[in-house]
Amino acid sequence: MGFNRWLLLLMLLEAGRGTLIKLNNGGFEDVVIAINRELPEDHRIVDNIKHMVEEASAYLFNATQQRFYFKTVKVVIPLTWGNKPEYKRGTIESYEKADVIVAEPFLKYEDDPYTLQFGGCGEQGRYIHFTSTFLTNDSLHDVYGSQGRVFVHEWAHLRWGVFDEYNNDAPFYATGINKAEATRCSADVKGKYIFQPSKGPIRECKVERRTGLYESGCQFVPEKQQSTPASIMYMQSLSSVTQFCNESNHNVKATNMQNKLCNQRSTWEVIRNSTDFASSSPLKAPPPAPTISLLQTRERVLCLVLDVSGSMDSYDRINRLRQAAELFLLQIIEMGSWVGIVTFSSSAIIRTGLQQITSDTVRRSLATYLPTSAGEGTNICSGIRSGFQVFLQKYPSTEGCEIVLLVAGEDPSVRSCFDEVEKSGSKIHAIALGPSAAPELDVLADMTGVIKIVHDLCRNNDNRLDFQKTILFVQSCIWNLELQNPAVVKLESKGQSISAGAWLDGVVSIDKTVGNDTFFVVTWSVSVYPPGILLTDPRGEKYIKEFVIENTNIRMARLKIRGTAEAGDWHYSIQNTNNGDQVISLTVTTRAPSLTEPPVTVKVYMNRDTNNYPNPIIVYAEVSQGFLPVIGASVTATIEPESGTAVEMELLDNGAGADILKNDGIYSRYFTSFKGNGRYNIKVNVQGKDKTVRRVRRQSHTAYTAGYVDNGVIKRNAPRPKASDDVIPANLGNFNRIASGGSFVMAGVPTSPKDVFPPVKITDLEVELVDDAEEFFLSWTAPGNDYDTGKVESYEIKMSENPLEFRDATFQSAISVNTSGLTPAVAGVRQSLQFKPENFTRENGTIIYFAIRAIDDSKNVGEVSNIARTALLVPPLPPTADSTSELNDTGHSNDTVYYIQEQCK
Repeated sequence: MGFNRWLLLLMLLEAGRGTLIKLNNGGFEDVVIAINRELPEDHRIVDNIKHMVEEASAYLFNATQQRFYFKTVKVVIPLTWGNKPEYKRGTIESYEKADVIVAEPFLKYEDDPYTLQFGGCGEQGRYIHFTSTFLTNDSLHDVYGSQGRVFVHEWAHLRWGVFDEYNNDAPFYATGINKAEATRCSADVKGKYIFQPSKGPIRECKVERRTGLYESGCQFVPEKQQSTPASIMYMQSLSSVTQFCNESNHNVKATNMQNKLCNQRSTWEVIRNSTDFASSSPLKAPPPAPTISLLQTRERVLCLVLDVSGSMDSYDRINRLRQAAELFLLQIIEMGSWVGIVTFSSSAIIRTGLQQITSDTVRRSLATYLPTSAGEGTNICSGIRSGFQVFLQKYPSTEGCEIVLLVAGEDPSVRSCFDEVEKSGSKIHAIALGPSAAPELDVLADMTGVIKIVHDLCRNNDNRLDFQKTILFVQSCIWNLELQNPAVVKLESKGQSISAGAWLDGVVSIDKTVGNDTFFVVTWSVSVYPPGILLTDPRGEKYIKEFVIENTNIRMARLKIRGTAEAGDWHYSIQNTNNGDQVISLTVTTRAPSLTEPPVTVKVYMNRDTNNYPNPIIVYAEVSQGFLPVIGASVTATIEPESGTAVEMELLDNGAGADILKNDGIYSRYFTSFKGNGRYNIKVNVQGKDKTVRRVRRQSHTAYTAGYVDNGVIKRNAPRPKASDDVIPANLGNFNRIASGGSFVMAGVPTSPKDVFPPVKITDLEVELVDDAEEFFLSWTAPGNDYDTGKVESYEIKMSENPLEFRDATFQSAISVNTSGLTPAVAGVRQSLQFKPENFTRENGTIIYFAIRAIDDSKNVGEVSNIARTALLVPPLPPTADSTSELNDTGHSNDTVYYIQEQCK
């Protein structure tokens, strides 16, 4: 097993898997709300979380027609807060994988609640984010509504993958001449359109003749007393709002994300189509109040339980395990943690009890207990039980402790300790290597909701080639969510087979958000003598003799940069001094130098971790600094099958294909190049260039209500705080990041697959008028032959006055647009079509809708696109010949015909 592969598996401990919410007879169980450790202790946060959950449960129950409520919720208190008798010890819950996180934003002015969503309609989100100010400042109730109502709004995002029914970028849509409406659902929500000049009193908004929309700066202020009960995804703060929009009141004309991504379907239709809905039924009686548990994290307690059975002797596994475990102990596991070590074959031995990592001396002491040889037999349960004994030597319970189980061989008897594991309250990170690994390990890991990694190792007899493969596709993991302890960040992880006398060269960019505890680690596979190593920092200083070779690890050299490493490009050259080929690798890790400025991080997700052909896998990479998205980076995913060549693909943040929102720091792509059944591993490489990357504010958040009309009187809320442009400095410098996406398992892949993958749905169709209002200009991002890869064969474009006509069953009945002169481009290229409709009568106030879908060369048809909307406005007739032609505010005469572009952006 390659050193870097073992290191990957150890580093994956920090990423873990999220806690799994259960739905039991309509009640959501084990919802985790976690408080960030950097927040000062404040009992009001905990008290208001309780009140929020209790209110939200009753509100959700009524909103879902007596179907769902919150049954059990766990609130995770950080270790940095004082201990209280009511705080129980946490088990598998963590801040990193919580469903709701409470943390301060990197930009201190923002308190908008939001849900991080990167999947399409009906896909679950990643987490809900509340700030402490939102939870403790009652004055924000007028802005957002009560905390319980906001929680239900965000829960619908998180759990059911619905989207907002407002649109801050397109707040209005035209409905006719000098007529416009606020983007909302339902359209029955009443209010006034007001404009606040820089000087003078509030006045009614004006409609711009050129656009048919309200002037820039206009705000829709709802009546405080409403008769409509919908909708929670528009304005949950209104007291009358108790429902989600459904088929009877959904506003299909609104230019919002719900219509764009959910094909004009209402929120309730999406919820009703969920697996939650299918597995539940209305309750006959009101549910009980939620059970809320307060759990507190403790210092990290971890035991390495290492397999030293005979199978570890093959393919140099035992030595590579030792190298990676040593690096884990010396560089990665955080200070203050308690670590013990157990080895097992047919029986287990406690190598060392728990030692707290308080210095480098303790780290080195722990490394001396790592195994150097293997024995015979495999008894996994003996290792697990000894790990529990390590914990019980110091603590009265094993709850909240972690076992890192590294095993290579088969042991069906592992079932004999399932009950003990389930009752222990410990996290079991089951990492299995080799095709003979016991399948029961999957069950073992699922019990605790954490990691399960299986790697099919070395199926042929060429050890060098397989070793090279594991090095070349080394994966790394960035762990600890935003604003946690300074996380270990992996900057580089590169390895390849180098011929005798040849060099491994490269550049590692260290940016200003990292630099502390920076380690350069070189490993080699064959020679007992080290390779030639030359490292040059940005100022030209050279490091050669500074690399240290540990006595216990003769094929690994390490250099720790003192203080904070210089920001800039570090150049390395490593020469193979061996007489023959050998694999040489370089790993670079570092930490953030500041608690107030978080590092740039990369987190990788997939839409699923088990998959059946022909469903595609979607790979997502979130690049951010704190909660600020980082855009403009070059992001590449490498997908490595168990056999065959790895596939590289660029991930995009262009708002097309798998990417639902442009420039939100979520880079994504479909993957369909399946090489067969089995496990596929994912690595993501991110490179940022100083002149192209920048940080931006989040685009999706709970609506900030401008005010209300109460008994005819407009009562304004305080304006939403605005940050000046210099709050988000542009300069990030060059940076590198390596992140692991873990793995997914494929099944059902045919030996000779046919083309069954359709073009991806186009989601960014736009339309505008050209010149004299006689021609339309359509534009969109080209889809691929297989989702977002390749090139399609043709397009179908339709136009209609009824947006519902574009649904699949009635798409053909809409008016066709002539596409004979349109040549499809390669996926990702912006395409356009300019045309004049035939036999088209321009009528005053006509609203025209457009949609498109693509067809590939195997006649696979893609989904119908988002709907682009235009308004045809014909102003009043010009004055008589004996009067002067009046010019409107755009300088055009009033007899001009305008088409207004209105689509969700």
